[in-house]
Amino acid sequence: MTAQTDYYDLLGVSRTAAPDEIKSAYRKLALKFHPDRNKEAGAAEQFARINEAYAVLSDGEKRAHYDRFGSAPSNGMPGGDPFGGMGGGGIDPMDIFEQLFGGAVGGRGGRRGPARGDDLETEAHVTLLQARAGDEIEVDVDRLTTCEHCQGNRSEPGGKPPKTCTTCKGAGAVRAQARTIFGVVDTQQPCPTCRGEGVLIEDPCTVCRGRGRTLKAETVKVKLPRGIDEGYRIRVSGMGNEGPGGNGDLYVHIEMERHAELRREQEHLIYTSRIGFAKAALGGQITVPTLDGPQNVEVKAGTQHGELYRLRGQGLPRLQGAGSGDLIVEYDVQVPKPAQLTPEAREALLAYARAVGDEVNERPEGFFDKVGKIFRGE
Repeated sequence: MTAQTDYYDLLGVSRTAAPDEIKSAYRKLALKFHPDRNKEAGAAEQFARINEAYAVLSDGEKRAHYDRFGSAPSNGMPGGDPFGGMGGGGIDPMDIFEQLFGGAVGGRGGRRGPARGDDLETEAHVTLLQARAGDEIEVDVDRLTTCEHCQGNRSEPGGKPPKTCTTCKGAGAVRAQARTIFGVVDTQQPCPTCRGEGVLIEDPCTVCRGRGRTLKAETVKVKLPRGIDEGYRIRVSGMGNEGPGGNGDLYVHIEMERHAELRREQEHLIYTSRIGFAKAALGGQITVPTLDGPQNVEVKAGTQHGELYRLRGQGLPRLQGAGSGDLIVEYDVQVPKPAQLTPEAREALLAYARAVGDEVNERPEGFFDKVGKIFRGE
């Protein structure tokens, strides 16, 4: 908590707020920023700040000190710091929360059990073919796994075994007293000597350095749902870091690789075919790249620019629902520039224009025509 942060502002109450107002404001904010409910960055830190402010403002003696000096009582002052000094282990912000809510939101219900391994995240680049087939792909991940040298015991094999913590007698937790709105209550806190583990490592493993886990590179197989798309996340259960309370999970974020000629719009594939205006007018044939290989498509006479042609069912499977999307051919009718016209082609176009009664420029625009337009501001 920085000195510049005002406890009253943090809880959104006035300096004359009654205890019930402070309690009500705290309850709302604690529920909003509780780490089990709010996974946004900074939520856990804000939760701790809210609890720190409440620990001071809910205590008459500490509040009076804060109002007078603008800071919470230090460890040397009566009542102690709201997050340290009482019982030698400090007060966990979660303890304050549970005193009011009884552990209702992701509650810990007293002493915490063995910690679960952390979840891991990685990315996988998927092709359109893999997404259509629902392939099984492989991703590389670095996981914390049980140390093979000490088998997770954390002590060097053949060395001194772990010693039971004399502070908590192996319980991993110690009892302490905390002052709350209900008076002084007994709480359980992780043992400060063994950090809640119940044992002390006297001869640490030389491989994992007493951590019980080592980082290991592994290849994990991931089954893709058919039609998977960019932005989806696949959970692989138990493939996160190992922990005494079970393994975490691995989350694979999907990124789609760009296709050289096709673009994706949900379950549909789009191919832009550039055709000349002669083929658009008279009809012809084009080759369309599909996921199964090239396919010939007839262009009907009189095709207009922007017109669409569908190859039914040749898109991607619908991720939610039956069937597949289409491969849509979008025609981009190209008009040749003057420099691209041969004299014969130009004459043929003039003949066509005369035949249909179109008024066109009979003479090609030369260099001096262009210069004249510039001077005339055309």
